[in-house]
Amino acid sequence: MKKRYTEEQIIRAIKQHEAGAKVDDICRDMGVSTGTFYNWRSKYAGLEVNEAKRLKELESENNKLKRLLAEKMLEVEAMKDVVFKKVVKPAGKKRISAHLIEQFKLSERSACRLAGISRTAFRYIMKQKADGVVRARLKALATQYSRYGYLMLHGLLKSEGLVQNKKRTYRLYTEEGLQVRTKKRKKLQRPRLPMELPNRANQRWSMDFVADQLSSGRRFIVLNIVDDFTREMVGQLVSVSINGAMVARFLNQIMEQRGKPDSVVCDNGTEYTSKAMFFWSKESGVKLSFIQPGKPTQNAFVESLNGKFRNECLNQHWFRTLDEARYEIELWREHYNNVRPHSSLNFMSPVEFAKQAA
Repeated sequence: MKKRYTEEQIIRAIKQHEAGAKVDDICRDMGVSTGTFYNWRSKYAGLEVNEAKRLKELESENNKLKRLLAEKMLEVEAMKDVVFKKVVKPAGKKRISAHLIEQFKLSERSACRLAGISRTAFRYIMKQKADGVVRARLKALATQYSRYGYLMLHGLLKSEGLVQNKKRTYRLYTEEGLQVRTKKRKKLQRPRLPMELPNRANQRWSMDFVADQLSSGRRFIVLNIVDDFTREMVGQLVSVSINGAMVARFLNQIMEQRGKPDSVVCDNGTEYTSKAMFFWSKESGVKLSFIQPGKPTQNAFVESLNGKFRNECLNQHWFRTLDEARYEIELWREHYNNVRPHSSLNFMSPVEFAKQAA
Protein backbone atom coordinates (compact mmCIF):
# COMPACT_ATOMS: atom_id res chain seq x y z
CA MET A 1 0.00 0.00 0.00
CA LYS A 2 1.42 3.37 -0.98
CA LYS A 3 2.20 5.72 1.88
CA ARG A 4 2.43 9.50 1.88
CA TYR A 5 5.23 10.88 4.00
CA THR A 6 5.44 14.36 5.45
CA GLU A 7 8.38 16.71 5.01
CA GLU A 8 9.52 15.97 8.57
CA GLN A 9 9.67 12.21 7.90
CA ILE A 10 11.49 12.67 4.60
CA ILE A 11 14.07 15.07 6.05
CA ARG A 12 14.56 12.74 9.06
CA ALA A 13 15.34 9.85 6.65
CA ILE A 14 17.82 12.03 4.73
CA LYS A 15 19.52 13.02 8.04
CA GLN A 16 19.86 9.30 8.94
CA HIS A 17 21.58 8.65 5.62
CA GLU A 18 23.94 11.58 6.21
CA ALA A 19 24.70 10.15 9.68
CA GLY A 20 25.85 6.84 8.12
CA ALA A 21 22.76 4.71 7.66
CA LYS A 22 22.55 2.67 4.50
CA VAL A 23 20.04 3.62 1.76
CA ASP A 24 18.74 0.05 1.46
CA ASP A 25 17.99 -0.15 5.17
CA ILE A 26 16.18 3.19 5.14
CA CYS A 27 14.12 2.25 2.07
CA ARG A 28 13.26 -1.16 3.59
CA ASP A 29 12.04 0.47 6.80
CA MET A 30 9.96 3.11 4.98
CA GLY A 31 8.70 0.81 2.24
CA VAL A 32 9.93 2.93 -0.69
CA SER A 33 12.25 2.32 -3.60
CA THR A 34 15.76 3.64 -3.80
CA GLY A 35 14.75 5.82 -6.72
CA THR A 36 12.16 7.54 -4.55
CA PHE A 37 14.74 8.09 -1.80
CA TYR A 38 17.22 9.66 -4.20
CA ASN A 39 14.46 11.94 -5.55
CA TRP A 40 13.79 13.02 -1.96
CA ARG A 41 17.49 13.68 -1.42
CA SER A 42 17.79 15.77 -4.59
CA LYS A 43 14.85 17.86 -3.51
CA TYR A 44 15.21 18.15 0.26
CA ALA A 45 18.96 17.66 0.89
CA GLY A 46 20.38 20.41 3.09
CA LEU A 47 16.96 21.71 4.14
CA GLU A 48 15.45 21.93 7.58
CA VAL A 49 11.83 21.10 8.34
CA ASN A 50 10.63 24.73 8.36
CA GLU A 51 12.49 25.40 5.11
CA ALA A 52 10.81 22.40 3.49
CA LYS A 53 7.40 23.62 4.57
CA ARG A 54 8.16 27.05 3.14
CA LEU A 55 9.29 25.46 -0.15
CA LYS A 56 6.01 23.58 -0.39
CA GLU A 57 4.06 26.76 0.25
CA LEU A 58 6.01 28.57 -2.47
CA GLU A 59 5.33 25.77 -4.92
CA SER A 60 1.62 25.94 -4.09
CA GLU A 61 1.56 29.73 -4.54
CA ASN A 62 3.47 29.40 -7.80
CA ASN A 63 0.97 26.90 -9.16
CA LYS A 64 -1.90 29.13 -8.07
CA LEU A 65 -0.36 32.16 -9.80
CA LYS A 66 0.18 30.16 -12.97
CA ARG A 67 -3.45 29.06 -12.90
CA LEU A 68 -4.66 32.63 -12.32
CA LEU A 69 -2.47 33.92 -15.15
CA ALA A 70 -3.82 31.29 -17.50
CA GLU A 71 -7.39 32.18 -16.53
CA LYS A 72 -6.76 35.91 -17.05
CA MET A 73 -5.18 35.31 -20.45
CA LEU A 74 -8.18 33.19 -21.40
CA GLU A 75 -10.55 35.93 -20.21
CA VAL A 76 -8.63 38.55 -22.22
CA GLU A 77 -8.91 36.42 -25.35
CA ALA A 78 -12.59 35.87 -24.69
CA MET A 79 -13.27 39.59 -24.23
CA LYS A 80 -11.42 40.36 -27.47
CA ASP A 81 -13.94 38.13 -29.22
CA VAL A 82 -16.97 40.02 -27.90
CA VAL A 83 -15.60 43.54 -27.39
CA PHE A 84 -17.27 44.75 -30.61
CA LYS A 85 -20.72 43.50 -29.59
CA LYS A 86 -23.22 46.02 -28.22
CA VAL A 87 -24.14 44.82 -24.75
CA VAL A 88 -26.66 47.04 -22.98
CA LYS A 89 -29.76 45.08 -22.07
CA PRO A 90 -29.82 41.94 -19.90
CA ALA A 91 -30.88 39.83 -22.88
CA GLY A 92 -27.71 40.83 -24.74
CA LYS A 93 -25.55 40.16 -21.69
CA LYS A 94 -27.09 36.70 -21.35
CA ARG A 95 -26.14 35.92 -24.96
CA ILE A 96 -22.57 37.11 -24.33
CA SER A 97 -22.28 34.94 -21.21
CA ALA A 98 -23.57 31.88 -23.06
CA HIS A 99 -21.10 32.55 -25.90
CA LEU A 100 -18.15 32.75 -23.48
CA ILE A 101 -19.18 29.53 -21.76
CA GLU A 102 -19.65 27.61 -25.00
CA GLN A 103 -16.70 28.88 -27.05
CA PHE A 104 -14.04 29.48 -24.38
CA LYS A 105 -15.16 26.93 -21.77
CA LEU A 106 -15.28 29.60 -19.07
CA SER A 107 -17.10 28.92 -15.85
CA GLU A 108 -20.53 30.43 -15.39
CA ARG A 109 -19.21 32.68 -12.63
CA SER A 110 -16.40 34.09 -14.80
CA ALA A 111 -18.59 34.51 -17.88
CA CYS A 112 -21.27 36.39 -15.93
CA ARG A 113 -18.68 38.60 -14.26
CA LEU A 114 -17.12 39.54 -17.62
CA ALA A 115 -20.52 40.20 -19.21
CA GLY A 116 -21.68 42.28 -16.22
CA ILE A 117 -24.72 40.21 -15.31
CA SER A 118 -25.63 38.32 -12.16
CA ARG A 119 -25.83 34.54 -12.23
CA THR A 120 -29.45 34.76 -11.08
CA ALA A 121 -30.37 36.92 -14.06
CA PHE A 122 -28.40 34.63 -16.39
CA ARG A 123 -30.32 31.58 -15.21
CA TYR A 124 -33.70 33.31 -15.25
CA ILE A 125 -36.10 31.97 -17.86
CA MET A 126 -38.74 34.50 -18.84
CA LYS A 127 -42.30 33.32 -18.44
CA GLN A 128 -44.50 34.03 -21.42
CA LYS A 129 -47.41 36.22 -20.42
CA ALA A 130 -50.91 35.45 -21.63
CA ASP A 131 -51.09 38.44 -23.96
CA GLY A 132 -52.52 36.65 -26.96
CA VAL A 133 -56.08 37.94 -26.64
CA VAL A 134 -55.00 41.51 -25.84
CA ARG A 135 -52.38 41.50 -28.60
CA ALA A 136 -54.86 40.29 -31.22
CA ARG A 137 -57.48 42.85 -30.14
CA LEU A 138 -54.87 45.63 -30.14
CA LYS A 139 -53.82 44.80 -33.70
CA ALA A 140 -57.44 44.65 -34.80
CA LEU A 141 -58.19 48.07 -33.28
CA ALA A 142 -54.99 49.55 -34.74
CA THR A 143 -56.03 48.26 -38.16
CA GLN A 144 -59.55 49.60 -37.80
CA TYR A 145 -58.47 52.98 -36.40
CA SER A 146 -55.13 53.52 -38.09
CA ARG A 147 -54.71 57.09 -36.84
CA TYR A 148 -55.06 56.22 -33.15
CA GLY A 149 -51.98 56.24 -30.94
CA TYR A 150 -51.39 53.82 -28.10
CA LEU A 151 -53.21 55.98 -25.54
CA MET A 152 -56.37 56.03 -27.63
CA LEU A 153 -56.10 52.28 -28.23
CA HIS A 154 -55.51 51.78 -24.51
CA GLY A 155 -58.72 53.65 -23.80
CA LEU A 156 -60.64 51.32 -26.13
CA LEU A 157 -59.06 48.21 -24.61
CA LYS A 158 -59.75 49.47 -21.11
CA SER A 159 -63.40 50.11 -21.95
CA GLU A 160 -63.61 46.46 -23.07
CA GLY A 161 -62.07 45.30 -19.78
CA LEU A 162 -58.95 43.78 -21.39
CA VAL A 163 -56.28 46.00 -19.79
CA GLN A 164 -55.81 48.34 -16.86
CA ASN A 165 -52.19 49.52 -16.99
CA LYS A 166 -51.24 51.66 -19.98
CA LYS A 167 -47.61 50.49 -19.66
CA ARG A 168 -48.70 47.02 -20.72
CA THR A 169 -50.54 48.46 -23.71
CA TYR A 170 -47.45 50.47 -24.68
CA ARG A 171 -45.24 47.35 -24.39
CA LEU A 172 -47.50 45.37 -26.70
CA TYR A 173 -47.84 48.40 -28.98
CA THR A 174 -44.07 48.64 -29.44
CA GLU A 175 -43.54 44.88 -29.71
CA GLU A 176 -46.04 44.74 -32.57
CA GLY A 177 -44.26 47.61 -34.33
CA LEU A 178 -47.33 49.83 -34.30
CA GLN A 179 -46.70 53.52 -34.73
CA VAL A 180 -48.53 56.64 -35.88
CA ARG A 181 -46.30 59.20 -37.54
CA THR A 182 -47.38 62.75 -36.88
CA LYS A 183 -46.05 66.03 -38.16
CA LYS A 184 -44.51 68.36 -35.63
CA ARG A 185 -46.46 71.58 -35.51
CA LYS A 186 -44.70 74.92 -35.34
CA LYS A 187 -44.78 76.63 -31.99
CA LEU A 188 -46.79 79.80 -31.74
CA GLN A 189 -44.62 82.89 -31.38
CA ARG A 190 -47.33 85.02 -29.73
CA PRO A 191 -48.45 84.46 -26.14
CA ARG A 192 -51.58 82.41 -25.69
CA LEU A 193 -54.60 83.92 -23.98
CA PRO A 194 -56.52 81.65 -21.59
CA MET A 195 -60.02 80.71 -22.72
CA GLU A 196 -62.85 80.55 -20.23
CA LEU A 197 -64.03 76.97 -20.00
CA PRO A 198 -67.71 76.01 -19.76
CA ASN A 199 -68.84 74.07 -16.71
CA ARG A 200 -71.99 72.38 -18.00
CA ALA A 201 -73.44 70.90 -21.18
CA ASN A 202 -75.16 73.23 -23.70
CA GLN A 203 -73.44 76.24 -22.18
CA ARG A 204 -71.36 76.92 -25.27
CA TRP A 205 -71.13 75.38 -28.71
CA SER A 206 -68.48 75.92 -31.37
CA MET A 207 -68.87 75.51 -35.12
CA ASP A 208 -66.64 75.63 -38.17
CA PHE A 209 -66.35 74.28 -41.73
CA VAL A 210 -64.14 71.54 -43.14
CA ALA A 211 -63.70 71.12 -46.90
CA ASP A 212 -62.96 67.94 -48.88
CA GLN A 213 -63.67 66.48 -52.31
CA LEU A 214 -65.22 63.40 -53.86
CA SER A 215 -63.28 60.93 -56.00
CA SER A 216 -64.68 62.74 -59.05
CA GLY A 217 -63.04 65.99 -57.91
CA ARG A 218 -66.27 67.69 -56.86
CA ARG A 219 -65.79 69.58 -53.62
CA PHE A 220 -68.09 69.49 -50.60
CA ILE A 221 -68.03 71.05 -47.15
CA VAL A 222 -68.94 69.80 -43.68
CA LEU A 223 -70.25 71.99 -40.87
CA ASN A 224 -69.05 70.62 -37.53
CA ILE A 225 -70.75 71.70 -34.30
CA VAL A 226 -69.30 70.61 -30.94
CA ASP A 227 -70.31 71.08 -27.32
CA ASP A 228 -67.26 72.66 -25.66
CA PHE A 229 -67.94 71.04 -22.27
CA THR A 230 -68.78 67.43 -23.13
CA ARG A 231 -66.81 67.46 -26.45
CA GLU A 232 -69.82 65.83 -28.11
CA MET A 233 -70.25 66.27 -31.84
CA VAL A 234 -73.77 67.64 -31.64
CA GLY A 235 -74.24 67.81 -35.40
CA GLN A 236 -72.64 67.61 -38.84
CA LEU A 237 -74.11 69.12 -41.99
CA VAL A 238 -72.68 67.77 -45.27
CA SER A 239 -73.40 69.55 -48.57
CA VAL A 240 -71.73 70.95 -51.66
CA SER A 241 -72.72 74.47 -50.60
CA ILE A 242 -73.91 75.86 -47.26
CA ASN A 243 -75.25 79.38 -46.70
CA GLY A 244 -76.41 81.24 -43.61
CA ALA A 245 -80.03 80.12 -43.94
CA MET A 246 -79.00 76.46 -44.04
CA VAL A 247 -76.81 76.94 -40.95
CA ALA A 248 -79.71 78.59 -39.06
CA ARG A 249 -82.13 75.83 -40.09
CA PHE A 250 -79.67 73.11 -39.07
CA LEU A 251 -79.12 74.75 -35.66
CA ASN A 252 -82.87 74.82 -35.07
CA GLN A 253 -83.08 71.10 -35.85
CA ILE A 254 -80.35 70.33 -33.33
CA MET A 255 -81.93 72.50 -30.63
CA GLU A 256 -85.23 70.65 -30.99
CA GLN A 257 -83.45 67.43 -30.04
CA ARG A 258 -80.77 68.64 -27.63
CA GLY A 259 -81.84 71.97 -26.19
CA LYS A 260 -80.67 75.54 -26.65
CA PRO A 261 -77.09 76.69 -25.91
CA ASP A 262 -76.23 79.98 -24.27
CA SER A 263 -73.80 80.95 -27.02
CA VAL A 264 -72.19 79.66 -30.21
CA VAL A 265 -68.56 80.46 -31.05
CA CYS A 266 -67.74 80.94 -34.74
CA ASP A 267 -65.35 82.80 -37.02
CA ASN A 268 -66.16 85.75 -39.26
CA GLY A 269 -67.18 83.77 -42.35
CA THR A 270 -69.96 85.09 -44.57
CA GLU A 271 -72.24 82.22 -43.54
CA TYR A 272 -72.13 83.36 -39.88
CA THR A 273 -72.26 87.11 -40.49
CA SER A 274 -75.26 86.90 -42.86
CA LYS A 275 -78.68 88.40 -42.20
CA ALA A 276 -80.15 84.91 -41.76
CA MET A 277 -77.83 84.21 -38.83
CA PHE A 278 -78.43 87.68 -37.37
CA PHE A 279 -82.21 87.17 -37.30
CA TRP A 280 -81.78 83.59 -36.03
CA SER A 281 -79.76 84.88 -33.08
CA LYS A 282 -82.44 87.47 -32.27
CA GLU A 283 -85.29 84.99 -32.51
CA SER A 284 -83.65 82.14 -30.63
CA GLY A 285 -81.88 84.24 -27.99
CA VAL A 286 -78.58 82.42 -28.61
CA LYS A 287 -75.54 84.70 -28.61
CA LEU A 288 -73.15 84.49 -31.57
CA SER A 289 -69.58 84.91 -30.22
CA PHE A 290 -67.29 85.90 -33.08
CA ILE A 291 -63.56 85.35 -32.69
CA GLN A 292 -60.97 87.95 -33.71
CA PRO A 293 -60.01 87.78 -37.40
CA GLY A 294 -56.90 85.70 -38.03
CA LYS A 295 -56.94 84.02 -34.59
CA PRO A 296 -58.43 80.53 -34.98
CA THR A 297 -56.97 79.54 -31.58
CA GLN A 298 -59.86 81.44 -30.00
CA ASN A 299 -62.08 78.72 -31.45
CA ALA A 300 -59.80 75.93 -30.28
CA PHE A 301 -62.41 73.28 -29.42
CA VAL A 302 -63.84 72.93 -32.90
CA GLU A 303 -60.42 73.43 -34.51
CA SER A 304 -59.13 70.47 -32.51
CA LEU A 305 -62.19 68.47 -33.53
CA ASN A 306 -61.65 69.36 -37.19
CA GLY A 307 -58.12 68.00 -37.02
CA LYS A 308 -59.30 64.68 -35.59
CA PHE A 309 -62.15 64.54 -38.10
CA ARG A 310 -59.84 65.06 -41.06
CA ASN A 311 -57.17 62.72 -39.76
CA GLU A 312 -59.44 59.85 -38.73
CA CYS A 313 -62.27 60.10 -41.23
CA LEU A 314 -61.70 62.24 -44.33
CA ASN A 315 -58.11 61.10 -44.89
CA GLN A 316 -59.09 57.44 -44.48
CA HIS A 317 -61.77 57.26 -47.18
CA TRP A 318 -62.41 57.93 -50.85
CA PHE A 319 -65.99 59.12 -51.29
CA ARG A 320 -67.62 58.34 -54.63
CA THR A 321 -70.89 60.15 -53.97
CA LEU A 322 -72.19 62.70 -51.52
CA ASP A 323 -74.55 60.13 -49.98
CA GLU A 324 -71.62 57.82 -49.35
CA ALA A 325 -69.75 60.70 -47.69
CA ARG A 326 -72.76 61.44 -45.46
CA TYR A 327 -72.98 57.75 -44.50
CA GLU A 328 -69.30 57.39 -43.57
CA ILE A 329 -69.25 60.73 -41.74
CA GLU A 330 -72.32 59.77 -39.71
CA LEU A 331 -70.67 56.46 -38.75
CA TRP A 332 -67.59 58.33 -37.59
CA ARG A 333 -69.72 60.78 -35.58
CA GLU A 334 -71.46 57.91 -33.77
CA HIS A 335 -68.09 56.31 -33.05
CA TYR A 336 -66.61 59.61 -31.89
CA ASN A 337 -69.47 60.34 -29.49
CA ASN A 338 -70.05 56.86 -28.08
CA VAL A 339 -66.83 54.84 -28.38
CA ARG A 340 -63.74 56.93 -29.03
CA PRO A 341 -61.82 57.78 -25.80
CA HIS A 342 -61.05 61.48 -25.35
CA SER A 343 -57.78 62.39 -23.65
CA SER A 344 -59.15 65.58 -22.06
CA LEU A 345 -62.06 63.58 -20.58
CA ASN A 346 -59.82 61.09 -18.75
CA PHE A 347 -60.12 58.78 -21.76
CA MET A 348 -63.88 58.50 -21.57
CA SER A 349 -66.14 58.89 -24.58
CA PRO A 350 -68.06 62.22 -24.78
CA VAL A 351 -71.43 60.53 -24.19
CA GLU A 352 -70.08 58.64 -21.19
CA PHE A 353 -68.61 61.85 -19.79
CA ALA A 354 -71.87 63.71 -20.35
CA LYS A 355 -73.79 61.03 -18.41
CA GLN A 356 -71.30 61.18 -15.58
CA ALA A 357 -71.40 64.98 -15.47
CA ALA A 358 -75.19 64.96 -15.44
